[in-house]
Amino acid sequence: MVGRIKNQMKNIKLILSYDGTNYHGWAIQPDVNTICGTLKKALKKLTGEEVKVICASRTDAKVHARTQVVNFFTNSRIPIEAFSRALNSHLPEDIVVYDASYVDDTFHARFSAKYRKYHYLLINSKYPDVFYRHYAYWLPFELNLEKMRQACEFLIGTHDFSAFASEIKTVKSPIRDVQELSISTNGCLNLLMENTPNKFGLPEENEIIFFNIKANAFLFNMIRTIVGTLIDVGGGKLAPIDVKHILESKDRAKASPLVPPQGLYLIEVGY
Repeated sequence: MVGRIKNQMKNIKLILSYDGTNYHGWAIQPDVNTICGTLKKALKKLTGEEVKVICASRTDAKVHARTQVVNFFTNSRIPIEAFSRALNSHLPEDIVVYDASYVDDTFHARFSAKYRKYHYLLINSKYPDVFYRHYAYWLPFELNLEKMRQACEFLIGTHDFSAFASEIKTVKSPIRDVQELSISTNGCLNLLMENTPNKFGLPEENEIIFFNIKANAFLFNMIRTIVGTLIDVGGGKLAPIDVKHILESKDRAKASPLVPPQGLYLIEVGY
């Protein structure tokens, strides 16, 4: 907030992106690189303070973020308009802070968030794409997208998602509100694909499949398990109605294995 008294603790909100390829997820762990650990070290270099960093959504190892939101309290006198650039000078090139602002002391990146939106990227082509090996999951067999979209309808709404989550005993409630779940083949993410003959093995636009999922919050491994189950519908292992039965069973053993992490992106956090 503008107009604070000098030296009063300020609550700063950051918006950042990161490539999760070289990190063991968000949360700090001993003896490995993590996003939070790297960000805290950069903040210590910049402000001289050990700060507690709160994030909107914890991402797993090798998962990426286009828009992650964090907040922390600091006594730093660095002008807020210069904070992002100053902090980026202490960060590696695979983490970029592109906005910093003062927020009310009651703002909490996690508990103030109303929703999180993720995308999962799948390359459905004859050959894998060398440039996307860290950024998408590759499948060579044909998928029935219409059946997968039918299955999505059973998961939209407020449900007990125990069947699609790991470590369910560690959460207070398995109830989540899925507001959007869709599958699209529109758009390309990389200019390397444009005007490149497909004979070289690069996927065409309709071979790039986006899973879009938005919810108030997610259980551990929920998105990757849902995507894995939808892929089994598309591949003929499951019928669309089976997804409804899996959801109602609340049994993780009935859902499909989770897909690899590198195709998952935190896209948006809403407040």
